Amino acid sequence: MDVFGSPIRQLIGEFAKLPGIGAKSAQRLAFHIIHMPGERAEALAAAILAAKRGVKYCSVCCNLTDADPCAICGDGRRDGRLIMVVEDPRDMAAYERTNEYKGLYHVLHGAISPMNGIGPNALKIKELLARVSQAGVEEIIMATNPNVEGEATALYIHRLMKPLGVKVTRIAHGVPVGGDLEFVDEVTLSKALEGRREM
Repeated sequence: MDVFGSPIRQLIGEFAKLPGIGAKSAQRLAFHIIHMPGERAEALAAAILAAKRGVKYCSVCCNLTDADPCAICGDGRRDGRLIMVVEDPRDMAAYERTNEYKGLYHVLHGAISPMNGIGPNALKIKELLARVSQAGVEEIIMATNPNVEGEATALYIHRLMKPLGVKVTRIAHGVPVGGDLEFVDEVTLSKALEGRREM
């Protein structure tokens, strides 16, 4: 028996396809939209379509943008000698929030994961190599996630960069600020020890 009717069932089904959205969350979102005023629902639909149609890859760093090059690549005050390699645009946004990093970025849009069928060709690695082969890049900062896939991706890119004579560094991993050592796992503690620096 169809309790809600086809349009609502279809809306719930579409929400359920989104990452991190289960059946109950999908149903909650669908009913939230159904109860929205018509103009708000139309504005949401228009924003989704505008983002889908207007967002593209930056031709330089592969970030998602509506302008090419993106605002960061187009900023002449950034240090073009440094390129921080991240897996996802959200990682780039996290570093930007620190207001500490003044170089450029390169977004891979994933990490090497043979178990999930993601090889190097599925990532924006060729584009990174093209950038680095141009004069001026002195250091690649690998800021991939500290997991098996992120480490594999960092090592793969490091091997590709070695013949080009570009310095490759890896962000330090370790104990979070404000954390208690007794609750930190062994791998994190080991990484913190490896990444120690002189005071």
